[in-house]
Amino acid sequence: MNQGMCRNRTLMYETIRGFFRARDFLEVETPVLSPSLIPEPSIPYFRTSYDDPFRVPEPRYLVPSPEVWMKQLLAEGSGNTFQICKCFRNREALGTFHNPEFSMLEWYTTDADYRTNIGVTEDLFGELSGLPDFPGAGNRGAPDVRLPFIRMTMEEAFREFAGISLAHCGETGALAAEGRRLGIDVTPEDSWEQAFNRIFLTEVEPRLPSERPLALMDYPALIPCLAKRIPGTPWLERWELYARGMEIANCFTEETDAGAAADYFRRVSAGNDKASEAAARAADPSFAGIFGPEFPACSGVAMGLDRLLMVLTGAASIDEVLLFPMSKM
Repeated sequence: MNQGMCRNRTLMYETIRGFFRARDFLEVETPVLSPSLIPEPSIPYFRTSYDDPFRVPEPRYLVPSPEVWMKQLLAEGSGNTFQICKCFRNREALGTFHNPEFSMLEWYTTDADYRTNIGVTEDLFGELSGLPDFPGAGNRGAPDVRLPFIRMTMEEAFREFAGISLAHCGETGALAAEGRRLGIDVTPEDSWEQAFNRIFLTEVEPRLPSERPLALMDYPALIPCLAKRIPGTPWLERWELYARGMEIANCFTEETDAGAAADYFRRVSAGNDKASEAAARAADPSFAGIFGPEFPACSGVAMGLDRLLMVLTGAASIDEVLLFPMSKM
C-alpha cells in the first residue's frame, strides 16, 4: 500500500471540492450501475444484469461517465454541478495510462461555453499546482504545471504535424489517401473517424507540444458527439486537454436542441458494426427528450483524476497512483 500516494489523492480531492464549492457548484452523487447509457460506439462498456428473483433479469451497465445522470439533473434545474466518482471502460489494454476502473471528475458550468471552461480548468490547475509538495512523493514533489494553457485547433495540429488540412478532407477517400501518403495503413473499409484516429494517434498526438498543458480545440463534426457545432464551419465546440503527454480531460459546449440530440442518437446507433449495435442496445432513446427550451446553456468537462494525480506527482505510471491496479491483481 502506497500510503504517501493515498494522502496525495486525499489532498487533491479536498482541493478540488474546495475549489468548486467556493464557486457555488453543487456536489452530486449519481448511480454507477445504470439501466442505460448515452450511445458512444468508441467507448466499450461493462455489461451486467440485475437478477431480481421475482422479475425478468434487467440489463445494467457500469457507467463510463456520469454524464447520463448529470444531464438529467441539469434538465431539472440543478445549476452548476460537479461529481467525483468511479467510472469503467472495457477493452482497453492495461498500461502506463490505462486502468479499466478509474476515478473521474465531471462538472457542468451553466450559462457557459467550452471557452469559459478552459478558464475554469486553468484556475483549477493553478490551485492544484500551487499546493506544497505532496507528502510521500519523494524528491519529485509536485511538478510545475505552467499556465496559461497552450491553445491549438485540431486543424492547426493536423496541418503542422501531419501536413493535412482536415477542412479539405471531408470525404473518407480524401482523408484515407492522405493517411496512405504518410505510410499509415488506412483501409477502404475504414470510416472517416477511423482514418482520422489512425492519423491522429500515429502522426499528430506524439508531436503535440508538452511544455505546458494543451487545450486541443474545435474537433471535426464528422466525429459525432453531443457538442454544439460552430456555426458555418465543419467543427464542434469541443476541446481535449493534454498534460505531460497524456490526454486527461474532454470538454463540450453541450448540445441543448432536442432534435439535434435525437439525430445524434439515430446516427451513432445506425452503424452495422458490433460497437454501434452494442451502443444502440445500451441506449435509452427517450433520453434525447431532456433537451429543449428548459435545458440550460452549459459546458461540461470530464477529467481523469488518476492521470491528473500522475501529472501532479510526477508518477511515471497509473499503477503508481492506484492502491489496487488491475495489473497487480
